[in-house]
Amino acid sequence: MLENFRPGTLERWGLGYEDLQKVNAGLIMVRVSGYGQSGPYSERAGYGSIGEAMGGLRYVVGSPDAPPSRVGISIGDSLAGLFATVGALSALHYRDRTGRGQVIDAAIYEAVLGVMESLVPEYQAGGYVRERTGSILPGVAPSNAYPTRDGAMILIAANQDTVFQRLAEAMQQPELAADARYRDHHARGERQAELDERIAAWTARHDVDEIAELMERHGVPAGKIYRAADMLRDPHFQARESIIRRLHPEYGELAMQNVFPKLSLTPGEVRSCGPELGEHNGEILGGLLGLDRARLRQLEADGII
Repeated sequence: MLENFRPGTLERWGLGYEDLQKVNAGLIMVRVSGYGQSGPYSERAGYGSIGEAMGGLRYVVGSPDAPPSRVGISIGDSLAGLFATVGALSALHYRDRTGRGQVIDAAIYEAVLGVMESLVPEYQAGGYVRERTGSILPGVAPSNAYPTRDGAMILIAANQDTVFQRLAEAMQQPELAADARYRDHHARGERQAELDERIAAWTARHDVDEIAELMERHGVPAGKIYRAADMLRDPHFQARESIIRRLHPEYGELAMQNVFPKLSLTPGEVRSCGPELGEHNGEILGGLLGLDRARLRQLEADGII
């Protein structure tokens, strides 16, 4: 079945002849790298941070008066793993139908690029360049994080006309929704900073829980700015088992994210905190890939595993 592969397959995927035979026989191989298995940058070293920069994310994150920022987590690595998983699941479905395996080529920079919405066509077709805007989405108001009397912050998203009317009622300032300066989406976007100041002045006179209760009662999307401690004590997180606890050999009971999304018939579960580095080398390389002990010892001697 080797003739079914296009010319250059071995070079593009970095496969040996035996690897290619295994793929034809149903093996699915996932390869995650900074730049992918082909192209002029394929041999370059790459981290998640570099993929975030090259994929367009870093430039748009942060305040406009500050250098490009990171989002606070290694999102490039996570996105690459997520897209690699989607590719593997697609390949499994294909194998069920054809019996043939595939190689999944997940490049970090492409994974980041994949979630950048319409950033590219905005520039290509309209010449528009997205810039850093801090906590706001330009022209969409009100939608921001606002301070509260007890030192917390709450995010309120009331940019739709009917939702803004409900926010004005919750603030006991219903006249805002009829004011020509804030009456519709366009007008509020034109006076975004001014409107944010008015809302912040109101939220600063109330505690965060009071505001959250008011927003819920009036049907206005809002949420506290959570940290880990907030998540651990939140009743909704607890009711849905969004965070679970598993025993770790070194740290004891360890809290962590549960499996998402939730499937009704096959929900899945987290069985352990994860293996140590190389813990399953023998099982994967010796069992699944069929490498003999001599080959494994050589890989260890060469510092590959």
